Amino acid sequence: MKILDFISVKLTIGLVLGILLGYLFDIIPTLAWVFTGITGGILGLIFFFDSSRTRIGYGICSFLSTVGLGMLAIALAQPKNNSSHYSHMPAPTNTIWELEVSEVLKSTNYSHRCIARVKSVNHHTSGGKILASVQIENNTIFSVDDRLLFWGDLQPIQSPSNPHQFAYDSYMSKLGVYDQIKLLPVNYIKKGPTSRSIFGKAASLRTAILSKLSATALGQQELGLVQAILLGQRTDLDTALYNDYKDAGAVHILAVSGLHIGILLLILKFLFRPLELLKHGKTYAMIIIVLLLWAYAFITGLSASVLRAVTMFSFVTYGLYLNRPSNIYNILALSMFAILLVKPLFLFQVGFQMSYSAVFAIVWIYPLLQKLWSPKSWFLKKGWQLLSVSIAAQVGVLPLSLYYFHQFPGLFFVTNLVVVPFLGIILGAGLLIIILSLLNSLPNLLAVYYNSLIKTMNTVIHWVAQQDDFIFKDISMDWIGMILLYVLLFYAVSSASKPGFKPVSMLLLSILLLQLWTFGQIYLTNQKEQFAVLQQTANTVLLHQKGHNLIVMTRDTIRSKYLVATYRIGEQIKYHQFRDIAPGYRRGENYWFVMDRLGIYPPANNSSPVLLVTQSPKINMERLLDSMKPKQVIVDGSNYLSYIQRWKKTCLQKGIPFYATVEKGAYLLKSEY
Repeated sequence: MKILDFISVKLTIGLVLGILLGYLFDIIPTLAWVFTGITGGILGLIFFFDSSRTRIGYGICSFLSTVGLGMLAIALAQPKNNSSHYSHMPAPTNTIWELEVSEVLKSTNYSHRCIARVKSVNHHTSGGKILASVQIENNTIFSVDDRLLFWGDLQPIQSPSNPHQFAYDSYMSKLGVYDQIKLLPVNYIKKGPTSRSIFGKAASLRTAILSKLSATALGQQELGLVQAILLGQRTDLDTALYNDYKDAGAVHILAVSGLHIGILLLILKFLFRPLELLKHGKTYAMIIIVLLLWAYAFITGLSASVLRAVTMFSFVTYGLYLNRPSNIYNILALSMFAILLVKPLFLFQVGFQMSYSAVFAIVWIYPLLQKLWSPKSWFLKKGWQLLSVSIAAQVGVLPLSLYYFHQFPGLFFVTNLVVVPFLGIILGAGLLIIILSLLNSLPNLLAVYYNSLIKTMNTVIHWVAQQDDFIFKDISMDWIGMILLYVLLFYAVSSASKPGFKPVSMLLLSILLLQLWTFGQIYLTNQKEQFAVLQQTANTVLLHQKGHNLIVMTRDTIRSKYLVATYRIGEQIKYHQFRDIAPGYRRGENYWFVMDRLGIYPPANNSSPVLLVTQSPKINMERLLDSMKPKQVIVDGSNYLSYIQRWKKTCLQKGIPFYATVEKGAYLLKSEY
């Protein structure tokens, strides 16, 4: 049976299409209600007055109704479309905000962060979510359900300052968060919770569990891993360890997701197998297992990855109860439909996309791989099954991995052959250790063995991550290339499973289209020349791109490494080199003079240059402008903010164009050659 033969799959595609249309075109709820009402009304008329209901019109109308449902779901899910959202409230100066912490985020090197719900604005009930941060030096630790009284104004979450930089504002907007506040000792008061929500109680339970585990023989690094794998909290995860798992292709196990819930489901199925021998035992076992899965989800904080995984496997549990595993496509589509109907913004989360891509690929490709080889040895059979699952999952997430992370682990099969068995033991034993520690009955020897097990897994992961020759990094791919690669993989698998003229023809066509798009991108890059002044605090970074070659001029190569790397990947740079910053550059007809902290004036023979000011030189800007008469003044992030504001005011008075990268982002000067 083809996957599109399932009605649930068609309806889910319609829902996804509606969510995409509603988000891209920012469709308001009223318009979505009208469209859904019209298509739904027509569908109802066909249902009641057309007894055959087999005509193509019924199918089209059903699909359009689901599209409308998707548009309506995303419109209602957008906080800004809620009349009680704080953005619709009058916000005079000295606004008083009453907030409640809903989620604690991982701290950065400089600040603690959280997402807070808006309870009221100037004592008027309101809603919405904002990002709150406080400097680490203030020693303020956020907890779920904490209350914050803040007086001041919100600031929009900053857009990317440099080309190809991660768009944190876009990421947060897909979580329904648009603005932020910076907490200072003089503008907020932190209070304890008036009552505990279920999320607050779950957070308290996690804190109690961590307190108990901290008193065991678990090492600090191992405890951070247990916290991530079992409790879904990566706040204390060692950065070097995280990078090892990422390079080894095992980063997916560091967040509670479908793999973890699937293993937990197998453990629970095994434990409750005796119950199934009783009358109605299967029903009782199914109900208990689903309840335990959701209880575990709440303990972990009901994050997006846990929510989608538990929802998916709740449907899978019901399918196993019905003993109808052939309907796995139907089950997956229904779970996806249910999740997106309630949480349509999940569609734009990387974890959601990768989870369902991996699961659908496993369901489709795994049986095909099993037909290729059927070893008689039990050990080889289990190894081949595990390897088949790993290959299928990697095929499913390959385009997404290249698009989002720009790398591919060549030794993924080694990692998964080792990690998945390890993970099953770590999850099972970890849950036992948590229960025993809460009961104050944990044998120290068991904790020692458990710590050794985790340390062994980390050692294996570290070894795999060190094999740099098998980690393919800095792969550039845009969203069109990603879609074309998915089409290619789809027809490649189709051609391999059922060779025929149509799938082979489509495979060849998809290869041709991907090549044309790739070569087109290469051609456009070859024709491009660009000079850029990037924005980085306390540093100067200048870039000169000519085709696939890049020259980087900076005062601090280490600090600029990440900025340069993202630019290289985004622009498909093949060769790059670092150079010291020169006093001046010739760009076409313009001479660029770079002034550093010494404040030395340019040579007199270079009249009306473009002036780039760096490192906060102690200069009289008015006198400098009268002397140099620059065409434009550009100041980068290496200057003090107070200096920038003073220079800006002077340039405006003199009528000289002024550009500050700290305000407007990177300065780009493009030319084609």
